[in-house]
Amino acid sequence: MTAVWPRRAPGAPGVDRPAFDRPAFDRPAFERPALDEALRPLLDPLYGDDAPRVRADLLDLAERWSERLPHREARLPDQSTAYLITYADAVQRAGEPPLQTLRHVLDEHVGSAITDVHLLPVYPWTSDDGFAVVDHRQIDPALGTWRDVEALAGDRRVMLDLVANHMSASSPSFTGWLAGDPELAGYFIERDPAFDDARVVRPRTSPLHHRYRRGDGPGEVEAWTTFGPDQVDVDVREPRVLLDLTDVLLGYVAHGARTIRLDAIGFLWKESGTTCLHLPQTHAVIKAWRAVLDHVAPGTLVLTETNVPHAENVSYFGDGGDEAHLVYQFALPPLVLDAFVQGRADVLGAWAAGVGAVSGTATWFTFLASHDGIGMRPSEGLLDDAARDALARRALAHGGRVSMATDPAGRERMYELNVGFLDALADPGAADHDAQVVTRGLAAHSILLSLAGVPAVYYHSLLGSPQDVAGMTASGIARRVNRARLDADELDAELRRPGRRREVFTGLRHMLTVRAGQSGFDPFAPQDVSVVAGRALVVRRAAGTPEEVVAVTNVSGAPVTLDGFSGTDVLTGTAHVDPVLPPYGYVWLRP
Repeated sequence: MTAVWPRRAPGAPGVDRPAFDRPAFDRPAFERPALDEALRPLLDPLYGDDAPRVRADLLDLAERWSERLPHREARLPDQSTAYLITYADAVQRAGEPPLQTLRHVLDEHVGSAITDVHLLPVYPWTSDDGFAVVDHRQIDPALGTWRDVEALAGDRRVMLDLVANHMSASSPSFTGWLAGDPELAGYFIERDPAFDDARVVRPRTSPLHHRYRRGDGPGEVEAWTTFGPDQVDVDVREPRVLLDLTDVLLGYVAHGARTIRLDAIGFLWKESGTTCLHLPQTHAVIKAWRAVLDHVAPGTLVLTETNVPHAENVSYFGDGGDEAHLVYQFALPPLVLDAFVQGRADVLGAWAAGVGAVSGTATWFTFLASHDGIGMRPSEGLLDDAARDALARRALAHGGRVSMATDPAGRERMYELNVGFLDALADPGAADHDAQVVTRGLAAHSILLSLAGVPAVYYHSLLGSPQDVAGMTASGIARRVNRARLDADELDAELRRPGRRREVFTGLRHMLTVRAGQSGFDPFAPQDVSVVAGRALVVRRAAGTPEEVVAVTNVSGAPVTLDGFSGTDVLTGTAHVDPVLPPYGYVWLRP
C-alpha cells in the first residue's frame, strides 16, 4: 500500500512532504536499517500483510523528518527539572498574544524555578477546553503562532500534547469522512454490529457511539466516541492514521517540544470482545513512536497519560527502556489529599514505600493538581470505600462536584473530584481558610517535591489561586472549577502584596529552587519511605550516600517529635537534633 494522508484544510501543507516545513539542520546519518529492525516486531503483528509497506512508509517519514529536526543534546531529567502545567492563555494581557504573555510572566516572576512548561493543547478546538482538536498542525490564532511556541522553547523546555485518540467532530478530517472522501476512508470507526463492545471501559457516562448526518447523501452514521459526541475516535488500525499521527508528533518536535504527552493513550486501539483499554497493540504503537524518536530526535521524552489504577499505570513503562520515559503518578493526588483529611500518613506511606524510580531512564511524572479533577480510579484498591466517600463529601462541601463514569456492567462509579486541590486541603467553612491553604498547601508540595520522579506543578497551585466555583457553575462544566484564566497585571499586583497568592507562590518557588541544588532529589535516585507516629511521612532519598536528603512532612494538626533525626534543614539553614515538627510542618534534612 502507499501512504495517503488525510486531506488538509484549505491552505494546509500537502501530502507529499511533512506538514511542518522547517529548515534543515545538520544531523548524523539516518540509520534506516536499525530503525526498521526496531519497528518490525512492533508493527508486523498489528498490520499483517500490510506491515512491510507500513514500515517502509514510516521509515520514509522518519527519514524526511531527520533532515529537519535539530541535533540536540540527549539528556534525562535531573533534580533541577520541574514542569509547569498550564494553558497557553492561563495569564492574559490586553493586546498581547497569550503565549507571549505567559513567557513574560515566567521570565519576570518564576525564573529558573521552572525548567519545563507543559502547554495544554494550543491547537484550534471546539470543546473540552482544547482536547477536541480541529487541526493538530495549527496554533489557535487566539493564542499566538508557532513562532511564539518556539520562542518559549528557546527559554525553557516545552511539552506538547499529542491528542492521538480522537478529533473534533468539526475537524476537516471528520467532516470529510462524513462526506465520503475516499482519502479518509477508514479514518474513523463506524459502528459495526459484529463488533462486541460489551466489555469496553469508559471514562464517561455518555453513549459509546453517537449519530452524525452524512455529508454525501441522506442518512446517518454512528461513530465511536469514547469521550463524547464532539470527540470522535480515530482508527489506528488503519495504517494511514498511524502515519499521520507520527507526522504530527515529529512536527511538534521540530517546533521545539522536548516532551510529548500522549493524551488518553490507553484507549487508542479497539479490538472486539476486549475492554479496548491498555491493549497490547496500544503498547506496541507507543513503543514504535519511542523507537522513532530515539532514532531521529534522541533526548525527546515520552509521557503517557492514563488515569487508571496504579497497577495498570505501571504497564506503560514497558521494560523500563522501550516505552514511556515518564508515566503520570495518578495515585498520588487522592492519597495525599486523604492523608491531610485524615491527619494520618499510614496509607500514603505504605503505598509510597513500594514506589520508586523504575529504571535508569524511566521514572514517574508526579503531580497533585492538573487541568482535570482529582482522579479517583487510581485510588481503587488503595483507599477503602469510607475514605473515598470522605473525599467526595469534602469536594462537595467546598462547592465542587463528583464526576462519574460507567463500568462495563453499566454501573456508575466515582471517576474524579472536581475541586481545587489547595482549597480541598482546608477544612470546609474554616474562618482561617486561606491560612490553612498556605500551610497545608506548602506541606503537601513538600511531599510532591521529595518523592522519586519528576515533579509537575499546576499553574493555579504555583500561583496560589482559589478555585473558580462561579466559572464552573456558569459554564456547567465541572472541570472549570480549576481552569480560571488570570489577568497578568492583576496577578503581578497580587504577587507583590501580602496574601494567600504571594505566600503560596514564594513558598513553592523557594522549595523548587532549593530542590534544584540537592542531587539526592535526582528523579532516578532510590527512596525509602516510612511514617513516624502515624502522622509524619519520611522520604529518605539517596540513602547512605553523601547526597542523602531526608524529607519529613507532618500531615496532621498536632506536633510530631522526630526522635533520632538530625541534620540541617536545607530549606531554612537551621540545624536540628530530634526536632519537633509543628502542625503541617516539614523539613528537608542533610547530614
